[in-house]
Amino acid sequence: MSPYNAIDRDKFQTLRVEERNPHLLVVTFNRPHVANAVNTETGQELIDLFSALQYDPGNYRAVVLTGAGERHFCAGADLKQRKGMTTEAWRAQHAVFESMRQALLNCPIPLIGAINGAAYAGGCEMVLCCDFAYASPNARFALTEVKIGVMPGGSGTQTMPRAVGERRAKEFIFSAVPISAETALQWGLVNRIVPAEELLAQTIAVAERICANAPLSIRQAKKSIHFGMQADLRTGMAFEIEAYNRLVDTADRVEGVNAFNEGRTPVFQGK
Repeated sequence: MSPYNAIDRDKFQTLRVEERNPHLLVVTFNRPHVANAVNTETGQELIDLFSALQYDPGNYRAVVLTGAGERHFCAGADLKQRKGMTTEAWRAQHAVFESMRQALLNCPIPLIGAINGAAYAGGCEMVLCCDFAYASPNARFALTEVKIGVMPGGSGTQTMPRAVGERRAKEFIFSAVPISAETALQWGLVNRIVPAEELLAQTIAVAERICANAPLSIRQAKKSIHFGMQADLRTGMAFEIEAYNRLVDTADRVEGVNAFNEGRTPVFQGK
């Protein structure tokens, strides 16, 4: 049973959640009237969705994350909602956003960004939470928090240096100047630039190729990369072998080898 059997999809008001096939979810920030900015409700909806996937991804094997419209992926936190907030209310909301970010980072299946426009502040941090991302030519990226008297607080000071290097990250964060999709590609922030009209389709096509592979293998590989990158080489290699060995006695491993020797396409069950 997939986690969505236990969740009422109609309750999502700021996200659009679609099942493109039995294994793929497309999640869209759906507040185009405010540049897809994240309010408290959006944060809680993302927690609900990604916590369910973390608990049990069920049949789902990948998630594509994008924004509604052609101009904005996500503008970060909704500053109109934050206007006049007390210190206590601000911190309470940010605690929701912290949990939201952890839920994204803890997603056990590939999370792929289709960056269709501006990804600023928390929106840029969402891109950094993705396993990889494609962007349209009009996409722009910025961490602008220092312009309003705070700093990146959604993992940006940690994920950005890991993605592009310390010195580039410092210039990017300290200056708060947006970069283009081309620069983001050169830095390694995104993997590919795709024409806007083809962005979602091409991203979904890649996600579907991932979904065709052994799901437990993908999940173990993601875990190995994630935790190995935070360790020295030998520790990472030891973690890799532990992750690898958990796959040896799975039915999917038997199916994959049998299918290869029988000249047919494997049918993976995630078991």
